[in-house]
Amino acid sequence: MTNPDSEHVALNRRNVFAGGGGLILASALISEAQAQRTAPAEAWRPGSSEARARAREAISAMEGWGGSLVLQAATYAAPLVAMYNLRATVAFGPDAKAPPGSIWRFEDIATPTLAAQSGYVSPNVNVIYGFGFADLGQEPYILTAPDSGGRYYMIEVCDMWTRAFAYPAGGPSGYRGGKFAFVGPGWTGTLPAGVTRVDCPTRWIEFQPRVHVKNEADLPAAQAVLRAIKLEGLAQYSGRPAPARPAYNYETPVMAPGVASSMMDFTDPMQFWSIFAAAMNENPPPQKEIDAVLPQFRYLGIEFGKPWSAAGVNPIYLAQMRRITAEIGPMVVQSMPLVGRLKNGWIIPPANTGDAGADYMSRCVVAIFGLTANTPIQAIYYPGPLDANNEPLTGARKYAMTFRGAMEFAQPVAPGFWSVTIYDAATRYSVPNAINRYALGSDNALAKNADGSFTLYLQHENPGPDKQANWLPAPAGPFYLILRNYAPVPAVAAGLQNLDTFQGPPPVVPVG
Repeated sequence: MTNPDSEHVALNRRNVFAGGGGLILASALISEAQAQRTAPAEAWRPGSSEARARAREAISAMEGWGGSLVLQAATYAAPLVAMYNLRATVAFGPDAKAPPGSIWRFEDIATPTLAAQSGYVSPNVNVIYGFGFADLGQEPYILTAPDSGGRYYMIEVCDMWTRAFAYPAGGPSGYRGGKFAFVGPGWTGTLPAGVTRVDCPTRWIEFQPRVHVKNEADLPAAQAVLRAIKLEGLAQYSGRPAPARPAYNYETPVMAPGVASSMMDFTDPMQFWSIFAAAMNENPPPQKEIDAVLPQFRYLGIEFGKPWSAAGVNPIYLAQMRRITAEIGPMVVQSMPLVGRLKNGWIIPPANTGDAGADYMSRCVVAIFGLTANTPIQAIYYPGPLDANNEPLTGARKYAMTFRGAMEFAQPVAPGFWSVTIYDAATRYSVPNAINRYALGSDNALAKNADGSFTLYLQHENPGPDKQANWLPAPAGPFYLILRNYAPVPAVAAGLQNLDTFQGPPPVVPVG
């Protein structure tokens, strides 16, 4: 809790040395607050008006500086925390879907109900999904990927820092399948013949199959491909007894219900930091980050190899840690254009989506808005939060979106596809509606004009029989769009290297 009268000022040399007792008083208050484990303002004591003013200035400057460090730490940590939360939803907790080392299969498209059950934000409703986490700490895991007979599918494999580091199937990897051994850090055993070794960056990894499904009639064939994707421990694959499962005593995330877990809306915002430390110690970042990035966060009680504790952390830092982690989800979503390029109300994504390296801001934005997003050579996502006038989209209005020409931004390599999906801005899940339609795109029989152009109608109410084929139902309140291109032509992915010249989707125009 900070003093409501405090104003941000620079803690410059004049303030420090010419400020009378201000800095001394501020330091005394901080020391007392640290002893009492309260914010400095709560330890306020009477003094001269000048000293009090100087102390307020000093504390305000410290809050600003400390807050900037906390924000950098939260930006770095958020993707790992988001993956921890997803793992808790899928593999642990009271409603776990699949134990470690197995795949939970969505046998239907990601309806609003299924999306909420998984905690998976902004799901693609043109595929059926699988989710599975594997612990490579004891043994490798063998993935069997089928030959899909030409049907589009992919298997994305992510580390716990959200890097999509392997694609056994999909896009450039093809659709013929195979057998792949995923090996954890430091493992030195022998693999069976006929499997392709994949060395993994972290102990825990996530498998995420996606199988294209066009409609209800197409669902059984898509389900057959999804069911043929198998995950087995090395011992099980080799016909030997499996090793005893470790005793997992993970902290359970406690978050607001009905909100995507990647938004990290913790009941106690400080749980963010304890989860981050535990997940980091179990799944270390690259050594160069341990050496060059983590040391700056020791002021926040974050040290590699140790659990996080508030003990000994300056109360100014603790107050900022609580504030920023409570705000990080909405803050990042609103800041998406900072890592991409806003054009016609759409965000053209960064070329490093899914594999951001040391671009921690891009990695954080992608994790919170679209956890486990693919690399652009596999799929491109264009978030659409605004209309043609750069106003937020809302079901209180009616919109039209007209597609013309070659639509280079959405060109896939067969058997890829494109689609536009609508999401509730509050839950970040697909939108319940009377006709159970959540997306429109290349799979649909859209009404087109003689020149091949067509218009999509985005609104809450049915626009009438003449437009219903092209109607994408919106919620009553705020919403956003994502246009996806799965298996894009290579030129589209390459074009993202220059966001200034890249031409994205057409504007969403208000019409009522």
